Amino acid sequence: MKKILTGNEAIARGAYEAGCTIAAAYPGTPSTEILENMAKYQEIYTEWSTNEKVAVELACGASIGGARTLAAMKHVGLNVAADPLFTIAYEGVNGGLVIVTADDPGMHSSQNEQDNRRYAPFAKVAMIEPADSQECKDFMKHAFEVSEIFDTPVLFRLTTRVCHSKGLVELGERTEVGVKDYQKDIKKYVMIPAHSRVRHYQVEERLNRLREYSNNCPLNRIEWGDKKIGIVTSGISYSHAKEVFGDSVSYLKIGFSFPLPDKMIKKFAKAVDKLYVIEENEPYLEDFIRTLGIECLGKEYIPCCEELSPEIIRKAFLPEKDKKVYDSEIKAPSRPPVLCPGCPHRGIYYAVSKYKDVVAVGDIGCYTLGMMPPLSVTDIVICMGAGISASLGFKRASMKGGRDEKIFGFIGDSTFFHSGITGLIDAVYNKTPAVFVILDNSITAMTGHQENPGTGKTLMGEAAPVIDIESIVKAVGIKAEDIRVVDPYNLEMTQAAVKDAHEAQEPFVIITKQPCALIKEVQKKRANIYCSINEEKCTKCKACIKTGCPAIAFKNGQIVIDRSMCNGCTLCAQVCKFDAVEKVGE
Repeated sequence: MKKILTGNEAIARGAYEAGCTIAAAYPGTPSTEILENMAKYQEIYTEWSTNEKVAVELACGASIGGARTLAAMKHVGLNVAADPLFTIAYEGVNGGLVIVTADDPGMHSSQNEQDNRRYAPFAKVAMIEPADSQECKDFMKHAFEVSEIFDTPVLFRLTTRVCHSKGLVELGERTEVGVKDYQKDIKKYVMIPAHSRVRHYQVEERLNRLREYSNNCPLNRIEWGDKKIGIVTSGISYSHAKEVFGDSVSYLKIGFSFPLPDKMIKKFAKAVDKLYVIEENEPYLEDFIRTLGIECLGKEYIPCCEELSPEIIRKAFLPEKDKKVYDSEIKAPSRPPVLCPGCPHRGIYYAVSKYKDVVAVGDIGCYTLGMMPPLSVTDIVICMGAGISASLGFKRASMKGGRDEKIFGFIGDSTFFHSGITGLIDAVYNKTPAVFVILDNSITAMTGHQENPGTGKTLMGEAAPVIDIESIVKAVGIKAEDIRVVDPYNLEMTQAAVKDAHEAQEPFVIITKQPCALIKEVQKKRANIYCSINEEKCTKCKACIKTGCPAIAFKNGQIVIDRSMCNGCTLCAQVCKFDAVEKVGE
């Protein structure tokens, strides 16, 4: 049977067919849908882990326990999981272990553009790269086999275009491999220095065997065409190159990309007159080819920034054959990202925006958009968890510099569970007088409404205990009198909490509790609730517009509220001094 699948769907299918029994991940675009689709298969235990490190550590334990296991994450998530990755590379596996890393060339939804192909040689693990949906499914099955044959975790590297593009995939049946027996072996699975020294030699010997496999495996192949030009490529870059050059050149298409097939590369390079390397981002392939003493051209033509496309390749290599495309004089209007209408984060940001001595450290999530005007609150964003921990460092620098800024650190509920708790412990332990705002909207919103430890439900749809954020905050040592739990739709309550926080001389926490306005149950509940403008009372002072709600606009000399967008949060009504905004519905 054949079916049209995205790369992420095909990976889930491939893991299922390969007999995978356990999978864990933390949601992050472009990898999120892998676990969401794996959860559809009852034979596989799936979970959203609290962060990527936990997901990989869980996968390591499951693999040692004998199960074929998968962990998935976006590229920056592998930074979080690097600690267990580098050690499990020494320990090896029992059941097959595949770690999926989804890179984001072009930074469609990411804070950097790192190329995670570099992780494979760094950690000394095998790496596989599919180019399309069919390969996503087929290569996943190879990955589990390679993992078990060579006693290694396998890094399965994707990019956004492969994850989200759709293709026709031929489906197969599931192969039940069961769970292997576990045999205690402390020299293999307990990495004290005496054991790891021995294991390192075994890892190097394993790399030699993997390199020989790479030169002969079906995932790497030569496609002979005209031998005047040879192109070495991998992943989605192969698809792009194929679209541009067709069968007019020869290709070395690499799917098993670490260790790289040195003998195959030498054979290919010797057979062609001129060698080009086409790859996104870093010159990973190009650098290796040059170490073999082979002349090649790559980054002289192909940029290292942004996502690659057939158009970029065509302009670089065939400018005289550049295709003429339809061009319109009509340009799409700019649509900068903003907090959604009725977003519960808007109330707290509005309250904080009134204090001009505040430096706000944000985090990764919807609330990063607190940076956008007219709220313009967020000053700094680094990575998951840094909304708290970077606040600590900034406050210390401020104190050392004799400055009196008030530091507010913002973090979401899922991100707090992910990596915010340790920063809060640091704040208590080192008595850092900063304010920490935990924005609890009852979901992992930015990546598409995934469950987390505070939602009361697991990825598999089972009821789960709701982990109470306030209880955690108290448990790590924040005093009860230094905690405020507020409804961010209640502006008076929120402003009072911000005032108390601003005056505090000790670590202070505000927890805002209101579900994301886009949760389906919330939308149903508020379906007939909205706000409208009483034009007789409206003075056109535009105070409501300063909330930054995209449902409010100034058109034809009037303040208007788009009923189709508004969900009746009433923040605009609360900032209006003339009672010109009226709530409609129950």
